[in-house]
Amino acid sequence: MAEPSPKKAKTETVETNSIFQRHLVCCVLDYGSQYTQLIARRVRENGVLSVLLPGDASMERIKSVHPRTIVLSGGPNSVHVEGAPRVPEGFFEYCQENDIPVLGICYGMQLIVHQLGGEVKTAEAGGEYGRMPMTVVCDSTLFSTESQDSQLVWMSHGDEAVKLPEGFSVVARSEQGAIVAIENPGRRIFGLQYHPEVMHSERGAETIRHFLFDVAKMTGDWKMEDVLEEEMEKIRQQVGPTDHVICALSGGVDSTVAATLVHRVLGDRLHCVFVDNGLLRYKEGERVMDTFNQHLHLPVTKVDDAERMLNRLKGLTDPEAKRKAIGAEFIDVFSDYAHKLEKELGHKPRFLVQGTLYPDVIESCPPPGKGQKHSHTIKSHHNVGGLPEDLQFELIEPLRELFKDEVRALGRLLGVPEQFIARHPFPGPGLAVRIIGDVTEGDRLDVLREVDEVYINAIREWGLYDKIWQAFAVFLPVRSVGVQGDQRTHSHVVALRAVTSSDGMTADWYPFQPDFLRYVSTKICNTVRSVNRVVYDVTSKPPGTIEWE
Repeated sequence: MAEPSPKKAKTETVETNSIFQRHLVCCVLDYGSQYTQLIARRVRENGVLSVLLPGDASMERIKSVHPRTIVLSGGPNSVHVEGAPRVPEGFFEYCQENDIPVLGICYGMQLIVHQLGGEVKTAEAGGEYGRMPMTVVCDSTLFSTESQDSQLVWMSHGDEAVKLPEGFSVVARSEQGAIVAIENPGRRIFGLQYHPEVMHSERGAETIRHFLFDVAKMTGDWKMEDVLEEEMEKIRQQVGPTDHVICALSGGVDSTVAATLVHRVLGDRLHCVFVDNGLLRYKEGERVMDTFNQHLHLPVTKVDDAERMLNRLKGLTDPEAKRKAIGAEFIDVFSDYAHKLEKELGHKPRFLVQGTLYPDVIESCPPPGKGQKHSHTIKSHHNVGGLPEDLQFELIEPLRELFKDEVRALGRLLGVPEQFIARHPFPGPGLAVRIIGDVTEGDRLDVLREVDEVYINAIREWGLYDKIWQAFAVFLPVRSVGVQGDQRTHSHVVALRAVTSSDGMTADWYPFQPDFLRYVSTKICNTVRSVNRVVYDVTSKPPGTIEWE
């Protein structure tokens, strides 16, 4: 079912950065798929600059990035329903006049079919979902010689093309007979009903690479050095020569890289704030401040906000309510700090730096004016969807378009110590999203801190830390019966989570050996006396998210 069309902003950003003139650009138009940023990432992995624009961007905005190829993403809408997103008027004519190849993926393919005179209907068999075989039925431009046969691909569609526009041919079909690849080489327009950008499509990366270099004739001339140059230039343009900036430091790789980058541009006009919000891990505040002082030499002020934050969270059990309360409290802290700086500087800092990443943006379904408008909200991240409407700062988010692995590469370029680069991600809301229910009830925070410390130390002890993307413990709001020291107990239950991932958009649970699980479970129950049961989470993403809340 189609979502209501969002109201368009009164003004639209037109990209003016000169980097678009220096590189061949692959423009990705986002129609709301949760995998859209993966498309942009796969393009970048091939050394091609990708630019992500909202699906309802105007022709003026599309032209402003000087695209040499364009990809139309997937999305949750149905093209045959009134109000569904479309490409702007004149789009296909512009692409043909300028010899710009177009690749539609999932909804993007259906959009091509629908707008060029074909027909798309709701699939009679109920659609196709998950990993399924497809067969290439003829020689084609779209697939390389190595891919001209059967392969497993990732499907996620409830509609299907039943009649193609004039000049298009069917290139591949699914096992059920659905059209899953089309092309019109003369017009340089191509379509895939499946998702080549996800790892589950066994030759997806090869197909994207073939499209970029053999079909679209792109060059791999874009590097992480270009990202650094571009983001530094953006900061120079956004921040005036006398403006001061506050940076929210968490101690994780994202905010650390963001702070280091901004500090390189602004120097002592950057003021970093590390907030101890009462939701940190065991001795996290001490460890982080020691590292900042000894290795990064950033100007950091520590603010103790634990009492105020926990009072704000008291009684809250809904995950979204908790995230939004945490976001609001963070902004209050930074506002108070800004007022103190105002007295020292003579004027109030206008800007707030945050280490927001693109997966955060996608899952939070950002507000109008931030671009991606057609996706469904998964959860609000405290520094994206959790921000209050009356935000008192202009945001600087230099990592907003990057994945975690790209941020780590950028950090290495900036000289950030490897001990920061290699840290597992830690959520901005901290332990609040690892305690199901009311964070402040009883001794939940203390119990979780102890369990998490034992668990992470065990992972390091067994040499597994660098093999895992993220590992943590979760406090469950239940008690179980047990026997400890020949006595009956009725104690807490905790869950352990460990996942592997390359970008945080998809993830698989880590297959610990039984000996490790036995070791860590025994150690937790012996060390943390109020816990008598340990369970291990074997859920991938999707269907679950990495964090429990």
